[in-house]
Amino acid sequence: MALSRIGIIKKRGLSKADQLGDELSAWFAERAVAVEFDVITPDMNLLVILGGDGTLLHVAEKAAHYAIPVVGINLGSLGFLTEVAIAERYQVLESLLAGTGGIEERMMLKARVCGLQRESEWRFALNEIIASRGTLERLIRLSTWADGEYITTYKADGVIFSTPTGSTAYNLSAGGPIVQPGLRSILLTPICPFMLESRPILLPRKRRVTTRITESVEEVQVIIDGQPAWTMRSDDTLEVVTAEKPLRLVCSPTKGYFDILRNKLNWGGKG
Repeated sequence: MALSRIGIIKKRGLSKADQLGDELSAWFAERAVAVEFDVITPDMNLLVILGGDGTLLHVAEKAAHYAIPVVGINLGSLGFLTEVAIAERYQVLESLLAGTGGIEERMMLKARVCGLQRESEWRFALNEIIASRGTLERLIRLSTWADGEYITTYKADGVIFSTPTGSTAYNLSAGGPIVQPGLRSILLTPICPFMLESRPILLPRKRRVTTRITESVEEVQVIIDGQPAWTMRSDDTLEVVTAEKPLRLVCSPTKGYFDILRNKLNWGGKG
């Protein structure tokens, strides 16, 4: 990978990120690589994320749009996405300069809300899109289809539409399966369903998934990668499809996918 211009995105208010950013900026300057902080431009060859998964999620849409590879250096606790440890940062960056670094393509989703009098812009998610009851004290009913074929009506606190990357996020807490990122699929997982037979479903990535509120309620919140996006009304349809462009994510050279799962989820035992 030819690196001439990179962006360093720092977690706000974190002194460790500021210190590490200055160190990396000096390191890149010695190698004639221009650095800008906390901006993303189309001419960048790489984005370096200093923080946790939330920091990376914040820039995923724009990075995918410009096809800029992203390397996440974990300064947080979990770090499913920012999987590169501080101690191995220079090893990873050197491998990228040498053209030997590993890059995975992570599928993303996009969503919009369409109604009788509105059609929103598309919003993009690396982890998940959630239709949730918000502040309501009762369950909601969400009728859901795949390519126009009726699946079921979920009576639950909400429904999670997740990527394989996001399968270890809210989907996992809601009882959904862990899906290896290379599988390319859309996960549907009900949140606290009323009926025990409401189970998670795994769909091919080319499906168009839609959901509608089947009874009048005050509000159903749509949340995309942790950020509030829209409030659905009874005449609205939430549409979820696979995004055209994936996120290009730099992998750790020392840890495989299941190494990360065992470490982050505290799985016991060795092979």
